[in-house]
Amino acid sequence: MVTPVGISVGVDIGGTKILAGIVNEQGEILAKVRKKTPRADASGVLEVVSQVITETISQVDDEIIGIGVGVAGPVDAGSTTVLYAPNLQWADVPVATLLDNSTGLPVRVENDGNAAAWGEARFGGGEGFRDVVAVTIGTGIGGGVVLGGELFRGSHGAAGEIGHMGAVANGRLCGCGRKGCWEQYASGNALVRDARAMATERLFDAQVLLSLGDGTPEGVQGEHVTHAAQSGDPVAIEVLDRLGEWLGRGLASLSAILDPQIFVIGGGASEASEFFLPSARASLADRIIGKQYRPIPEIRVAELGNKAGIVGAADLARLKFSSEN
Repeated sequence: MVTPVGISVGVDIGGTKILAGIVNEQGEILAKVRKKTPRADASGVLEVVSQVITETISQVDDEIIGIGVGVAGPVDAGSTTVLYAPNLQWADVPVATLLDNSTGLPVRVENDGNAAAWGEARFGGGEGFRDVVAVTIGTGIGGGVVLGGELFRGSHGAAGEIGHMGAVANGRLCGCGRKGCWEQYASGNALVRDARAMATERLFDAQVLLSLGDGTPEGVQGEHVTHAAQSGDPVAIEVLDRLGEWLGRGLASLSAILDPQIFVIGGGASEASEFFLPSARASLADRIIGKQYRPIPEIRVAELGNKAGIVGAADLARLKFSSEN
């Protein structure tokens, strides 16, 4: 891929923060601005987004090619309208039109998981590979798919909701309303739930884990599990190993459908990757279809951290608007 020269703006609109950055063609962030997401309707939030964009642009002298915006929710096939964003309580919001009118610059809108996946595929853990699946382990599981060096968005712009693959028939109730989704077994929420349950059963073995909270299983949080595992707590180590096993199961299913070269694992849980990647790799290798006759996809940790979204969104905007000029 020949990358157009120039700089663009990447924006990540989250439920608690709005982050914008100026990004060059090498994926480097030249300037950034962060503000809290206001408790307001879509027009109120986008007014603050416009202010953040303007403040960010004021820090550089070069001409801006365009703006890429990432939002946690499906985006239409034209990359202009957020179909719905649960954390923001949005539905059918024409983000591109509204921000174009307020900033005077062309805008591309993308699901935040897709934007982060593109950032990792271009400049992070997936750089150098053409078929990449990014998996973000946070409260739930997000992700994005890059096939043949192109972002795969699906017919309606809603591809990449990998956390809602079916994992267990009639399993745990998911926030989406269905039962047995993958993210109910391999996400940050699943990790905390399992850690609390195991700590309740094995209070003596979980002393380090419990001491990091309020001393009770109910006080255990996700970061406590990571820190306890690093201190040798057997319950924390076992729970993370179990998370990896479930992660590998899902990656095997994705491999059967997409056959990627590499999986890039990001999100808050990736800080504990040394404790769950071995079991994830073993689980993937054990369950992948045709394992005797095919290469096993690599699993790597994401490299861009919380910058992936704005880097990916900015790069997607640069590619789109440079080709249109």
